[in-house]
Amino acid sequence: MSNGMAWKISMSRVAFVRRIGAAAITIAAAAVFCLLELAGNPSAQFPNLPELRAKHRTLSLTLHAGITRDGKSSFYFDGRPNAPTLRVSPGDQLKIDYINDLPNKPDERCLIAPCMDMTNLHFHGLTVSPDAPQDDVLNMMAMPGHALHYKVQVPKDHPPGLYWYHTHPHGESYQQALDGMSGALVIEGIESYFPPLADLPERVLVVRGRSIVNDPQSADLKHRVQLSSELCGAESEATEEIFTLNGAVRPPIEIAPGERQFWRLVNASADRYLDLQLEGQSFEIVAMDGMPIAMHDPNHRTRTVDHALLPPAGRLEAIVTGPAAGTPRHLVSHCVDTGPDGDPNPAMILADIIPRSATDLPANVAKRLLKPEFKTLDLTAEEKAPPRFTVTFTEDKKGFYINGEKFTPDAAPMVRAKVGSFQHWRIINATGELHPMHIHQVHFLAYAENDKPIANPVWLDTVNVPFGGSVDVIMDFTEPVIRGMSVFHCHLLNHEDKGMMAKILFE
Repeated sequence: MSNGMAWKISMSRVAFVRRIGAAAITIAAAAVFCLLELAGNPSAQFPNLPELRAKHRTLSLTLHAGITRDGKSSFYFDGRPNAPTLRVSPGDQLKIDYINDLPNKPDERCLIAPCMDMTNLHFHGLTVSPDAPQDDVLNMMAMPGHALHYKVQVPKDHPPGLYWYHTHPHGESYQQALDGMSGALVIEGIESYFPPLADLPERVLVVRGRSIVNDPQSADLKHRVQLSSELCGAESEATEEIFTLNGAVRPPIEIAPGERQFWRLVNASADRYLDLQLEGQSFEIVAMDGMPIAMHDPNHRTRTVDHALLPPAGRLEAIVTGPAAGTPRHLVSHCVDTGPDGDPNPAMILADIIPRSATDLPANVAKRLLKPEFKTLDLTAEEKAPPRFTVTFTEDKKGFYINGEKFTPDAAPMVRAKVGSFQHWRIINATGELHPMHIHQVHFLAYAENDKPIANPVWLDTVNVPFGGSVDVIMDFTEPVIRGMSVFHCHLLNHEDKGMMAKILFE
């Protein structure tokens, strides 16, 4: 097996189930078009997302929070329930007027109490200020009928890549994410770190979970995605969600045989893992969690793997190649063992790969290659030093905890970090299920799992922590704009809502 094939993106003890037979995931081409759904209506085209680009170094928009016809919370843009992809460059400013048009008396019930329909925005992965009016999830909160006004300044040296924005009201994050209140955010310029990207057509893919609990179409939806009945763990509960891609159930993705495309995919689900595979093909990974691999390793600018595990909030940016003509292929997510106390994460089909007969891609925008800024670092001394801080995840029937504490809005910071430093942190998962750890404002190098070095480590902002195990990371606290109060938490948002979050003060 090649080094690329053996590379552990997942950094977890995850059981990958590969027994989706051809009979279970192959379907006649004529039937494909009957199985697609976009916003509740059959569709035979891939649903490209609307895009907004900065003009004169500023991207300004008005975004609403509202209720769809089926009673779910949603972003509304230009009067329609959708979330545009936002595209800005390093040094640009993002200005969003976010208006809460959710009802005063919500019909939905959140995990720990009736929903209040409070809402805000988090710019996931961006190295920007945690203070208002930027990426402040603690103090910026809009109740129904109120608005928030964001002015996010992207640093001139910000890494280019795929990021995303989503709501972050503690106690209601899970329900709003499950309803689909999220969108992609691209920092332009990644082709400067890998020039072949400049000539490739690009797709932005937002994967979300869709609840099928009490859904009258539940059986049909399971059939559409060829939901596997095989278990890969000890979970016994019924499957509660399927995946959608850009809001559609099992859409077609057009790619000509041998054609190379650049796919930018975010796992925007509230609490589900993706074990992604493009059948018969490999991913040539250019970036993970928005961070170009070449930025810290210019001599090895990509990684080639046959599948990749993405925890909730994880992002994958990779080159894919169209399969040979006449070869049925699918983009699939394999079964993931989330642990004896975890939720079912069965295998299913995300999309059908079909030959491209017409241009269904957004028009390419001319790209200007800039001089990349590489950051080769020797962190050996920090890796060998004892952890400066340890994060321990625990849970019981009453809630979820970090270092024995359940989050409260008035809590003092659990840890203080000196801006300008690198720090060795250890994350321990003392539970019987997977937990993805995310920290706002910064990236980190995940370099060891269960006290063993990770081959070809990468920089992330969300890392999977194996159940009963640990991950060691080097936090990058060197960006001066991050000063202020921020948070870190489990990105299974039902766990975050129930207490698995803590504050960090960047000083």
